[in-house]
Amino acid sequence: MSAHSLPDTNAIWHNLESDQALELLSTDPDRGLSTQEVAQRLQRYGVNELQESGGRSSWEILVDQFKNIMLLLLIAVAIVSGILDLIKWQSGTLPPEELPFKDTIAILAIVVLNGILGYVQESRAEQALAALKKLSSPNVRVIRDRKQLEVAAKDLVPGDIMLLEAGVQVAADGRLLEESNLQVRESALTGEAEIVSKRANITLPEDAPLGDRLNFVYQGTEVVQGRAKVLVTGTGMNTELGKIAEMLQSVDSEPTPLQKRSNELGNTLVTGSLILVAIVIGVGLLTLGWGSFQELVEVSLSMAVAVVPEGLPAVITVTLALGTQRMVRQNALIRKLPAVETLGSVTTICSDKTGTLTQNKMVVQTIFVNNREFRVTGEGYTPQGEFLLDGDRIWLDNHPEVSALLVACAVCNDAVLQQESGKWSILGDPTEGALVTLAAKGGVEKDQWDSKLPRVGEFPFSSERKRMSVICQLERVDRGIASLGDVDPVFSQRIRQEQYIMFTKGSPELVLARCSQWDDGQNRVLMTEDVRQRILKENDYMASHGLRVLGFAYKPLLEKPSPDSEETSETELVWLGLVAMMDAPRPEVRAAVQECRDAGIRPIMITGDHQLTARAIALDLGIATDQDEVLTGKDLQKMSNQELENHVNAVSIYARVAPEHKLRIVQALQRQGRFVAMTGDGVNDAPALKQADIGIAMGITGTDVSKEASDMILLDDNFATIVAATKEGRVVYTNIRRFIKYILGSNIGEVLTVAAAPLILPFNPAVGIGVPLSPLQILWMNLVTDGLPALALAVEPPEPDVMKRPPFSPKESIFARGLGSYMVRIGIVFAVTTITMMAWAYRHTHDPSYTGNPDTWKTMVFTTLCIAQMGHAIAIRSNNRLAIEMDPFSNIFVLLSVVITTILQLMLVYVPPLRAFFGTHYLNMQELLICIGFSSLMFIWIEAEKIFFRIIGKKNV
Repeated sequence: MSAHSLPDTNAIWHNLESDQALELLSTDPDRGLSTQEVAQRLQRYGVNELQESGGRSSWEILVDQFKNIMLLLLIAVAIVSGILDLIKWQSGTLPPEELPFKDTIAILAIVVLNGILGYVQESRAEQALAALKKLSSPNVRVIRDRKQLEVAAKDLVPGDIMLLEAGVQVAADGRLLEESNLQVRESALTGEAEIVSKRANITLPEDAPLGDRLNFVYQGTEVVQGRAKVLVTGTGMNTELGKIAEMLQSVDSEPTPLQKRSNELGNTLVTGSLILVAIVIGVGLLTLGWGSFQELVEVSLSMAVAVVPEGLPAVITVTLALGTQRMVRQNALIRKLPAVETLGSVTTICSDKTGTLTQNKMVVQTIFVNNREFRVTGEGYTPQGEFLLDGDRIWLDNHPEVSALLVACAVCNDAVLQQESGKWSILGDPTEGALVTLAAKGGVEKDQWDSKLPRVGEFPFSSERKRMSVICQLERVDRGIASLGDVDPVFSQRIRQEQYIMFTKGSPELVLARCSQWDDGQNRVLMTEDVRQRILKENDYMASHGLRVLGFAYKPLLEKPSPDSEETSETELVWLGLVAMMDAPRPEVRAAVQECRDAGIRPIMITGDHQLTARAIALDLGIATDQDEVLTGKDLQKMSNQELENHVNAVSIYARVAPEHKLRIVQALQRQGRFVAMTGDGVNDAPALKQADIGIAMGITGTDVSKEASDMILLDDNFATIVAATKEGRVVYTNIRRFIKYILGSNIGEVLTVAAAPLILPFNPAVGIGVPLSPLQILWMNLVTDGLPALALAVEPPEPDVMKRPPFSPKESIFARGLGSYMVRIGIVFAVTTITMMAWAYRHTHDPSYTGNPDTWKTMVFTTLCIAQMGHAIAIRSNNRLAIEMDPFSNIFVLLSVVITTILQLMLVYVPPLRAFFGTHYLNMQELLICIGFSSLMFIWIEAEKIFFRIIGKKNV
């Protein structure tokens, strides 16, 4: 076959007969492909590997950090400051005690530190694709040139005949040609834990959902039981796994609300600063002439440094890191720091069902025996619970028909119930585990009954028969009588002279069709059409409520049947009853869903499970109501993106969805302005996790792929943990706003103070314009005086109503809800008090009788601004409560930071080496007290504001 005539691999394979599929791919099931054909197809289709598209390199990430407008401003300031120092140095006007370029070095150090901080946060490369590649099997058995060979999985091509057996990982997508009791675990791909029984000799509708394609196997899934011959139809990026990889790489990472707000803040501050610089230089040149240009530039440099909150990135990072620590204690592991704050903006939580809303443990809810329905209580696999009839507890001694059903559940079963470290778990199939647990709740222990009724034969389950049977023999007793009635009173009325008993379980309709009698607890009664219809009606009712239903029957046998006699042996059965189970909701999730509702957050269920099961769980948990619409994967397939957008605000349940559907749902919600958190555990969830504003992976059941695509991992796989993490996110955002108010209020005060100096102070041609604060001193204020108390404010405890209000819009400005006006208002108060003090101090230190350094007024301005911030820190802890109304020890870190920062500030004034480095001057007691007096006005003003707002009945920002 020439390369140009190679077959197309885009057919709807599950819709084709196996012969049609073989013909389309020009291959033979017994001969396979020839070596030459394999080589041609490898050249055409490529190797069976996932391809990675290029992302940002580490170097590009690092360079991007220095494109931040505030860092660019600081870099410009550092360069200009360095040029001015160089001019002074060369001209000999640099004071001998002053270290040259110290401002430049300090500013550039801050720039580099902030750049590194941003790089560390962003540089964690996405490893989702690498984790996806691990799902590929290294080797695979194939038929080529009529020989069975083991080849590298990457060398598979469409048309290859692949052989599967229990324990192997499927290496490519393929159409089943032959199978024998093939069972495949597809949970990594579909998200559903239930093992899928495959069938080769069927064709399916074109629109069959991924989880319902029983004649098809997928790359990355695992063969649990049986064997098969498979026609490879898709390799590499043309597999379902490849489609997920493609979707994963096509999702662009959007900036978080915090990142958007930080950019907005930077643009506003820098723009305002440049306008103010232009005004100061312009007015200065008009009034003072060009001879003052260099001094005006120095004033501008101080203003530029003052406007940039250099400590803010570090404070935000530490705040987010502290948030991650608190979240880990609540079983939420944050992978990306900005996600801590982002959680506080969530408006919609899209949750997977299995394991998150539910326990991922099948639990029997109801049994139907002797025409009566019994409810069963209990959680998970713990063998403790009660049997209720009409709401009242019953004792099984009075209901032998129930005991007989429980024996059938225990004996016709291959699962094992075990206890480790106080926790109950099962080995084996979850459905069979639920049956063993049910039996144990009724006092029927599987190991005891396995001894009483040793298994001597079985008819295994198959997807065609949809049932299984076990044949048990009575263990000989001392009297030598082989009567089952001697084994246990449960069967005293059910066994006569038979030596064996067969228990059958499976599809209720098929098991019931083979029953000629039913057990009423005392006797075998002839099966009438009325009884049969009553059982079928009950089965339909249970199934319609999302329960998985199994039917049980038994048959006494005089002799052991032959292994291939299932069709003749599984007749004339005696009906025992129905057992209905489901993956039960987690008990704590109902309260968590209600808390979501109270907090204005909408929960949505997105699952690969069946529509009826999804609806039952959603109704039980309060996620949806009876009137709510349910959309299935088939419905979504037919909808355009616009039609889906029109539905997303009304639909709370999505069932039988494929990977691309989850991605579309998240995108539709986002286009509607929703801020979406998405949970998931399977490979199929990874694209949607990456697309969501917050991707949440499962820590216990989650695949590596889903974890690497996520922002957060639930260590306990519990929906309630998401709600707790959301609360923490709201607290973090509130605290970030609190310390932004704190930091920027003082920054505005600094800028106005520096700007006012050349305009209100007398100009002395001999010494030039007096600049009250050097860039180094401003860096000290922004990093230490502002930074330490800001960190303390970051651990303020939550407000009582934090989860009783709707989420704030993720699109709201950083200056929203009065924050901007507060900053300007407080900045002006800062400036007015400091400028007033500066005017007095300038006259005081330039008085002829003054014996100290004439520049001491600058140190007084520096000290006043720093100590004023301490009062600000104490007052800003609450927006509405006075400082005296608050417990000072409820946040001891604020008190400690105020004391430590004040001591450090005084050391800059009174410790000679520090005084020399920072360019400060000694203050006498009178000057220090004047600084403290003016500083205290800041605290008095903020407290007075609270009283004023309280009087007029308005809540402060």
